[in-house]
Amino acid sequence: MNKEQELLRKKSPVQIKNRKAAFEYFFIEELTAGIVLTGTEIKSIRLGKASLVDTYCTIINGELWVKGMSISPYFYGSYNNHEMKRDRKLLLTRREIARLASATKQTGYTIVPTLVWIDEKGHAKMDIALCKGKKAFDKRQTLKEKEDRREMDRAMKIYK
Repeated sequence: MNKEQELLRKKSPVQIKNRKAAFEYFFIEELTAGIVLTGTEIKSIRLGKASLVDTYCTIINGELWVKGMSISPYFYGSYNNHEMKRDRKLLLTRREIARLASATKQTGYTIVPTLVWIDEKGHAKMDIALCKGKKAFDKRQTLKEKEDRREMDRAMKIYK
């Protein structure tokens, strides 16, 4: 990921994060993919009405799909409003999909969505990560490091 992409992500008005992912998994590789959406889905995402809780990605027939992503129905949508939890296709190159497919065949590896954001053209993008699951002691270590960082921040605020 280059610095220009990171700046675009930070400027995005919508940032829907999967906060549990960093706690549950080690990120091996991160990619950005486009999402195939209908009209009312993109409008709901622009309002921030989406959730990445319990989502995962799978490869079916050489295509990458996100499962379990929840996008609330658009309030002003009429009879042609979208389903809340349908499978949505992600757009990556064949080479990237093939690399992810070979990596997920190994035990313990999975593909998890980490962030949904809107780029400067108004398109919805999803950051996905190839992940390896953490064990219980790894999770405890993560919590300890997080607590230590908080303590250090508190100490720095006192001395300022």
